[in-house]
Amino acid sequence: MEKEEIMRLAGGCLMDTYRPLPVVFVRGKGTRLMDASGREYLDFVSGIGVVNLGHCDPGVTAAVQEQVEKLVHVSNLYYNTPQVELARLLTQHSFADRVFFCNSGAEANEAAIKLVRKAARARGDSRRCEIITMEDSFHGRTLAALSATGQARIQAGFEPLVPGFKTVPYDDVAALEKAIDPRTAAVLVEPIQGEGGVRVPSKDYLKKLRAVCDAHGLFLILDEVQTGIGRTGRLFAYEHDGIEPDMVTVAKALGNGLPIGALLAREEVARAFEPGSHASTFGGNPVVCSAGRVVLQTLTGDSRMLETCRDTGSYLIQQLEQLAGRTPWAGPVRGRGLLVGMELAVDGQEIVRECLAEGVVINCTAGKVLRMIPPLIVTREEVDQLVAVLDRVFQRRISQGG
Repeated sequence: MEKEEIMRLAGGCLMDTYRPLPVVFVRGKGTRLMDASGREYLDFVSGIGVVNLGHCDPGVTAAVQEQVEKLVHVSNLYYNTPQVELARLLTQHSFADRVFFCNSGAEANEAAIKLVRKAARARGDSRRCEIITMEDSFHGRTLAALSATGQARIQAGFEPLVPGFKTVPYDDVAALEKAIDPRTAAVLVEPIQGEGGVRVPSKDYLKKLRAVCDAHGLFLILDEVQTGIGRTGRLFAYEHDGIEPDMVTVAKALGNGLPIGALLAREEVARAFEPGSHASTFGGNPVVCSAGRVVLQTLTGDSRMLETCRDTGSYLIQQLEQLAGRTPWAGPVRGRGLLVGMELAVDGQEIVRECLAEGVVINCTAGKVLRMIPPLIVTREEVDQLVAVLDRVFQRRISQGG
C-alpha cells in the first residue's frame, strides 16, 4: 500500500494516542531505516533507545529465527532454557542476585513498586509503603508507574492516582532528606532523566542517594529502562558512580526491538516475592529471551562496543556544542554515552520534522530538547552527517528570522 493509504487506514482504526510523523518505515539495517518509497534515513532514535545493536542485528535475527522454529511460548509454569540463560547473564554482570521478567519498562517498574511494599513488610515494618520519586521523572504509563512519574501533564485526566508516592526536585539531596518520614520505604530515580529532557545530575548524586538510603534503611531503585544495556557506555549507568542499588529496572534495549522488561534485585529484597506474589504470562518468553541473550553476550563479550559508545558519544556532544555555539537559540548540550540532548529556545518538534525531510531521524522530548539516541554502532562519520543536517536546518531557520 502507498504511504497515504496506510496513514488513512491508521487514522480510521488506531486509537489516537500518538502523533506519528508522515513516514512509513518498512525496513531497517544497522543505523539505517528505509521507507515505503525506498528512501533511506539515518536513525538517531533507534526506536526510542531500543535497537542498541542496530536494526536487524545478524546475531539477534539468527537467534530469534532459530528459537521460533523450536518453541515460542510455554508460560512460567515451566522452565525454559533461554530465560534461565539470560537471567544468569544479567546476574553475572550486575549487582543483582535475582531477576523477574516481564514485557516492558512500565511493568518492570510496577514489579519494583510491589516488591518495595512486600519487602518492607517482610522486614516487619508495615508503615513503610511510600516511594520518593523525582520531578520531571518518567516511569511508565500503567497507573502505578504513572503515579510515580513526576510530570503533572502526563498524569492529567487519570486521577485519582495511586497513593504512596512523594515527589522532590531531581538532583537535590537536601530536598530528598527533608521528605523522608516514617512511611518512606524507597527512593526511585533515573540515573539520567531521558524523557525529562536528558537531564544529567551532578557528580556523586547517586553516591549521595545511596548513602541517604543506607542511613535511613531505604531501598534504592534505579530506573534504567532508558540508560541501561549499554546506552551510557557502561552496561548499567550506575557503574559510572561506583555504587550498587537494591533494585534496577530495565527494558527497551534488552531485546533489541523485541518486547521484554526485567526487574533485577538483591537476594535480601527479592526473597520477599514468593510463588503467587507476582506474575507475567509472557514474561521471560523463550523468543524474546533468545534475543536478550545475544544482546548481553555481545555487550559483555566485546568491550570495544561500550568503549566506542563512550568515545562516539563524547564526539557527538563536542560537535553539537560547536553547532550550538553558532546558533543563538541552541544549547546547552548534555548527556552521557549515546544518550544526548540539545536544549532549544524554539519548538523542537518542528526541527524534528525538518530533519526527517532531510533524511535524518531525531526526537524531541520535554518540548524543546532534541534527543539523540542512535544505535551504539553509530560512527563518527554518521555523527558528522547528523550535525551537517542540523546545521542546514538551523541556518535556514536563522535566515528566515526564526
